[in-house]
Amino acid sequence: MLVSLDYEEIIEGVSVLRRASAGRHEEVCEALHAAFAAALAGVVVARLLEPRTIVQLTPGTLLRPDLALVTAATGKLWLAAEVVSSTDHRWDTVTKKELYENFAVPRLWMVDPRYDNVEVYHGGPHGLALQHIYAGREVLTEKLLPALNLAVAELFAPPVR
Repeated sequence: MLVSLDYEEIIEGVSVLRRASAGRHEEVCEALHAAFAAALAGVVVARLLEPRTIVQLTPGTLLRPDLALVTAATGKLWLAAEVVSSTDHRWDTVTKKELYENFAVPRLWMVDPRYDNVEVYHGGPHGLALQHIYAGREVLTEKLLPALNLAVAELFAPPVR
């Protein structure tokens, strides 16, 4: 189980103390990590970082995505996923999304437990473009990770104890 602790992110040299989420946020984060870890078994071109590992986007901008997938060759962030906090959603859905867009992250997932949906964005020449909003019985996939098949309903289901 993930341990929730307050943590710091740095935006253009300015420190921002973030209040760690608990409960459902952490359950969804844990389920997301488990799905990615399983899909990446035997994959050598990408590496899944631990939850909220510091990722440097630019000098002076250090974020801690809930999920970060980096390329093995360069360590560059390839996919970031943010599990939206019900108490601080603007930080994830506006501020961090803009930073990921400016950094040209190829994939961004906004995982929203408030609505049980996942917005998937792909980076392109004009920034991040919404590809699809997954909900209900739809299955999250990623062409470049063929083993990843995650039913949205399973992602948001209460954990089996």
